[in-house]
Amino acid sequence: MAFEGLSEKLGGTFKSLRGKGSLTEKDIDDAMRQVKLALLEADVNFKVVKEFVATLKERALGEEVMKSLTPGQQVIKITNQELTRLMGEKESKLTYSSSGFTVYMMVGLQGTGKTTTCGKLALWLKNNGKKPMLCACDIYRPAAIDQLEVVGKTVDVPVYADKGSKDPVKIVKKAAKEAEIKGYNVLIVDTAGRLQIDRELMDELSEMKKAVRPHEILLVVDALTGQDAVNAADGFNEQLGIDGIIMTKMDGDARGGAALSTKKVTGKPIKFVGMGEKPDALEVFYPDRMAGRILGMGDVMTLIETAEKQMDEESAAKLEKKIKKNQFTLEDFLDQMGQIRKMGGLGKLIEMMPGMGGKVNEEDIDRGEREFMQMEAIIRSMTKEERENPKILNASRRKRIAAGCGQPVSKINQLIKKYEDARKMMKQMSKPGAKLPRGFGGF
Repeated sequence: MAFEGLSEKLGGTFKSLRGKGSLTEKDIDDAMRQVKLALLEADVNFKVVKEFVATLKERALGEEVMKSLTPGQQVIKITNQELTRLMGEKESKLTYSSSGFTVYMMVGLQGTGKTTTCGKLALWLKNNGKKPMLCACDIYRPAAIDQLEVVGKTVDVPVYADKGSKDPVKIVKKAAKEAEIKGYNVLIVDTAGRLQIDRELMDELSEMKKAVRPHEILLVVDALTGQDAVNAADGFNEQLGIDGIIMTKMDGDARGGAALSTKKVTGKPIKFVGMGEKPDALEVFYPDRMAGRILGMGDVMTLIETAEKQMDEESAAKLEKKIKKNQFTLEDFLDQMGQIRKMGGLGKLIEMMPGMGGKVNEEDIDRGEREFMQMEAIIRSMTKEERENPKILNASRRKRIAAGCGQPVSKINQLIKKYEDARKMMKQMSKPGAKLPRGFGGF
């Protein structure tokens, strides 16, 4: 999970502060030392760490904390504010040309996931009312054009490619002209990368920049490379001038040093983060939400938005009606498990839940996923009548279901018990003014 290591270490540091009624300067010094170590271990740029910790310490020693009735909570609040500021205060929105036709140039080193990200961005734009076309300008890497054509097909976006040409400047000019003629309002240009920044690469990109005057140049970097990603961003910005950064593989970066350093070092915002391999796994980067995740406060807004994408209003209203009437069935239960999987699985869900940061390890999540699979297998082994009315599940029916899904009868009994508990909980929640019952997380 993103920032898992950093979140765990910071959580341990602030836990010791929370329990104190007052804080001394020594308490703050000790905490700041731990914060500094945690950030350095997360591969955050040393200069960034030094400045961040100095600011944090200055604010933590101020009256806002020292005279507070809850000093530990105030330190966490200040850390949240400073982390948000470090990553850019607020989201940096993708901008569009006032002329109605926008060109985005995607640049970066080889191996960062640039071509795949072109497809993800095209899908994101489609979902936000735009009509994009992709342009293949990587004429050097073997099968790069073929790869972009496959990506384009996956997201149902056309790709302009001229396999006979060896001049990317001519290709991009023709692509822009064709896109406008055919009524597309966004052109996403996939450019060539290198294993390292070199003059030849920069000259070529500069010529392409002059040819089509892109509205934004977006640099794609790999979060897993840590400070190498930051150095690449600084190099590209200095020599080419970039407008924003797309950070890939954020879901696999347990440290997070690149995300925490890039804005401060380059002055350029992270606009999107790649959170998985699926075409729709591209998220707008919200510094405040990411700071909340790091500090174990969760990310409720992203959780709600993700849920809304997976369930339309009609389905949500239908489910709410069934819950209020206490008609929630095992068929609905199966459907909800499917919704959780579409949202990225238990791991993604837990990461966004307030208070869960660092409390659930990978082993627990894997066990939970296995239980989900077992429950799905059990429900799918039932008849429609049994799913709609579990009360008819007598001993012989349960034995038949167990044989059909390869699970012991005890597992079927456990599932029915969990289902009944969930129904009782939902009945309580549907009452006016009802509060969430204790033990909610157990289900």
